[in-house]
Amino acid sequence: MKKNGLLVYGGIISILLVAATFIIPSDKSSITSGVSFQAARIMEESIGIISVYCRENNININEVNDPGLTGLIGPEMSDITTTIGHLEAKRTTLDPVFASLVTDLLTEAGVRRGDTIAMGCSGSFPGLLIASVSAVKAMNLNARIIISLGSSSYGANNPDFTILDIYRILMENDIIETGPAAVSLGGEMDRGEGFEGNIAEQLKIRILTSGIPFIYENDLQLNVSERESIYLGSHTRNISAFINTGGSYANMGTSALSLMLQPGRVGKVAIPGNKEKGVIFSMLEKGIPVIHMLNIRGVCQRYNLSWDPVSGQDSSGDEYPVRNSSHPAPAISIIFLAAFSIFLILYNRLNSINNYSF
Repeated sequence: MKKNGLLVYGGIISILLVAATFIIPSDKSSITSGVSFQAARIMEESIGIISVYCRENNININEVNDPGLTGLIGPEMSDITTTIGHLEAKRTTLDPVFASLVTDLLTEAGVRRGDTIAMGCSGSFPGLLIASVSAVKAMNLNARIIISLGSSSYGANNPDFTILDIYRILMENDIIETGPAAVSLGGEMDRGEGFEGNIAEQLKIRILTSGIPFIYENDLQLNVSERESIYLGSHTRNISAFINTGGSYANMGTSALSLMLQPGRVGKVAIPGNKEKGVIFSMLEKGIPVIHMLNIRGVCQRYNLSWDPVSGQDSSGDEYPVRNSSHPAPAISIIFLAAFSIFLILYNRLNSINNYSF
């Protein structure tokens, strides 16, 4: 009778653990929950707004490169194209799951409602700007954002529709509440020195007439120092995290160590000397959490995201796919059942020995 009772209790516990497989969320960062889901919806809405604007104004209309006609995929080459970029990477970052990812990474970094974060965004990944500001809005954060106009291929590299124009549309539609903290040209030396023709001068005039603070330092250290004074003010505790999107000169610096930065949430790294140190390393040195979004293939692999959903490669098929499909409950169930089976075997053997007559 006692053994039957053990079997009953063991069976009940096993059933409960297996049931937990379907009840416990697969990952606390699943975008189907709470603020992460809200961030994804905000990003989806934002892309829709920009898409309508671009279609109405015949901007970046290319059904081959941008089947969704988002307007956020620029040309392969232009006067403000800085480096060769990958079309698949640019399309990948237009998935609203990236807003969820940024939300989760900020939360993991200890950022809480009402905090202030810093952002450095080049024109290379307009989708990541949208993902980041969507996370900011969903989490009710404050953001100090410095943008660089230069862009690699297929980004916001249309001179008539730069990352600053995208930012303006988001502000007009209350996705972003404040204007950029500053703007730079980006490109070589962060001064647009690799831009074609006189486009750099034209963009300088646009920035200066906009009234937005303009960063145009020739020296990397001075550039980084100016950015930090905008971000931090008088104290490092003024911001809770730094997000970098793209590979701007000022944020990355000139050290080869920048190539070793982990995609997503950056862990411990070696810090280069001051002459080579960009904003990313300076923030890390100050103990400020950094989220680095440049190696998009690496980001997708690390956080289990779909690669280029437009092409159908590696796509989960969900409206908003989760970041991680692993469940703790099956593993717990298997461990328990194995331990319980061993217990029964030993119990039966002991019982047989006790009942044996010599």
